[in-house]
Amino acid sequence: MSFDKELLRGTLELMVLHLIDTGDTYGYALTSRISELSEGRIDLKEGTLYPVLYRLENESMIESSWSTPERGVPRKYYRITEKGRARLSELRQEWHAFVECVKRVLRG
Repeated sequence: MSFDKELLRGTLELMVLHLIDTGDTYGYALTSRISELSEGRIDLKEGTLYPVLYRLENESMIESSWSTPERGVPRKYYRITEKGRARLSELRQEWHAFVECVKRVLRG
């Protein structure tokens, strides 16, 4: 079972900022980690993830740098900024409040 695209769209910024906050990472690692943590229920495509990363970078919520390992291809690593941490805190609070509201509605 996968999730509605609108649900994903509304929570992707939260998930991405959260994962980058746990440590610098690159795009493919983000998609892999989200898939792993969601037990395969969220399978992001590059066309979904990278626009979010570019927007977050343009808004100074994350910064990027290139790293070239001895073997392999260069990777663009992302790290969260203080502005991004503040936004992540807001998104977490909003998410928890939203979940509680939905639970109350569903309980009737």
